[in-house]
Amino acid sequence: MRVDLGNALSEVADPGLSRTELDELDERVADAHERIERGRADAEHGYAALNLPETANLDAIRTAVEPFADAEAVLTVGIGGSALGAATLADGLPSETDAYFLDNVDPEHVSRLLDSLPLDSTAVNVVSRSGTTAETLANFLVVREAMDDAGVDWTDRTFVTTGREGNLRRLAEKEDLPALDVPDGVPGRFSVLSTVGLACAAIQGHDLDAILRGARDEADRLAGSLYESPAYAYGAVSYALEERGAAVNAMMPYAESLETFAEWFAQLWAESLGKDGRGQTPARALGATDQHSQLQLYRAGPHDKMVTLVRPEERADRAIPHTDLDGLSYLGGSSLGDLLDAEFEATEASLAEAGQPNVRVEIDRVDERSLGELLYGMEAACVVYGELAGVSTFTQPAVEWGKKAARGLLGGGDFEEADAVAEKTTLTVE
Repeated sequence: MRVDLGNALSEVADPGLSRTELDELDERVADAHERIERGRADAEHGYAALNLPETANLDAIRTAVEPFADAEAVLTVGIGGSALGAATLADGLPSETDAYFLDNVDPEHVSRLLDSLPLDSTAVNVVSRSGTTAETLANFLVVREAMDDAGVDWTDRTFVTTGREGNLRRLAEKEDLPALDVPDGVPGRFSVLSTVGLACAAIQGHDLDAILRGARDEADRLAGSLYESPAYAYGAVSYALEERGAAVNAMMPYAESLETFAEWFAQLWAESLGKDGRGQTPARALGATDQHSQLQLYRAGPHDKMVTLVRPEERADRAIPHTDLDGLSYLGGSSLGDLLDAEFEATEASLAEAGQPNVRVEIDRVDERSLGELLYGMEAACVVYGELAGVSTFTQPAVEWGKKAARGLLGGGDFEEADAVAEKTTLTVE
């Protein structure tokens, strides 16, 4: 992973950082790195996620998914961090085994998906650390019923990824289901490089060793200076730009296969850093598509955002045929890849010309190793941002409030959060 900060400097961007400010920030990165390394050494909660390139148990994953070697499809039932990491890998890497995700409880979507799946040849992975996640368990009960109705023995097609205790663990023991452990000390949004994110990739036939090798390479670049660590450079500059008014971070990959990565990034950034009135709001965009929808705002709107432009340097390409149509002959002889690269560089220059800060992130190609680098790099970037901002990166109290309110509304207990729903102020216009 390579990070170019040039268009975040004050000589180009407003807000931006001067070279002196970047050097001063680098001194704080050194302190943050020491704290992160202590957390990793002691496998503290959250920091343990940065050890996954060394601690992830690939043998356990391969053993658990072995009964599903014949699967034509894999269905992950989870939500948030229990699904987005696996989806990022699935959408980024080609496979003959299709991957699907039930990460919402929209009844129409759930019904359409289940009606379309070959349930007798689908592997189902139910993912919940606690084993009590309402959305995940509700969807699993629906999936199980659909399999029963189709005459499929759901116990032959299901495995679980969960904590050492809880409803799913007890179910796995009762029904003799394969079960993977969610690693201790790893919040869901940081779990892509663990059993949570890699089981689906294993069923799809992807190279798990290469994914972790890429992550390990990025981990080896963590250092006491942002000038030596791409991950720290990205996280530190994002933090500094937010301090100067860039409260939005628009993540804009220039590869269709990385669109889900932007969704994964949005959860990582929002849930980790949105604390105490702080944090950047992640916005998701796709190049070149959103040059025709969002770029107008990014270039000519308020200077309250940074744009992150991500691209692979190598990709499969396709030639553009020659044409005699007026005004289009210049396209003939080039390729779609040439056009996409030109769009990338034009967008980057357009933002810089308007003084809007932007950062370039590049990987070699969209493959297992480079995705491992990118995912680990963004996790480390998020952690160093949290250290610099002084927020509790690995907690999510606002999310827990909403879970309690929903559970109370469904009769799952007496929660004062549910009472607040009845106090809603209304002003309805019909």
